[in-house]
Amino acid sequence: MFMEQKRTLSLLVDNTPGLLSRVAGLFSRRGYNIETITAGVTADPRYTRMTVVLYCSDEMILEQIKKQLNRMVEVIKVIDFTEVSVVMQELLFIKVKNCTPEDKTELFQIAQTYQAKVRDYGQDSVLLEFVHTAHKNTAIIQF
Repeated sequence: MFMEQKRTLSLLVDNTPGLLSRVAGLFSRRGYNIETITAGVTADPRYTRMTVVLYCSDEMILEQIKKQLNRMVEVIKVIDFTEVSVVMQELLFIKVKNCTPEDKTELFQIAQTYQAKVRDYGQDSVLLEFVHTAHKNTAIIQF
């Protein structure tokens, strides 16, 4: 029996309604809880890129899932990035309300320190965007 391993699958699929739901259903029928799933249209609007992250302990079942995904008419390609060194980043937005001018100055300094972007600011609020690893974003939230 294998230890649970974090798996990352990338799928290139036709951009069709309901496909994300059908792909998620394939994993849930096998008893896998998807940690994250993202989908976005590629430069060519006919296609969508899906990224699925899950924990898996049974290599044979995961191979079956990949084969079933490849059999779906809308799925063009399935790539398993588990054994490949990849850098994954998260997008984190933090909106701080009821800011004084001094708070804003401090938030702009924090943004500079953590390589964040100030996406919006109003009379009494600031919206910051952080693009980092999950670990760094968690540390920022706890800060």
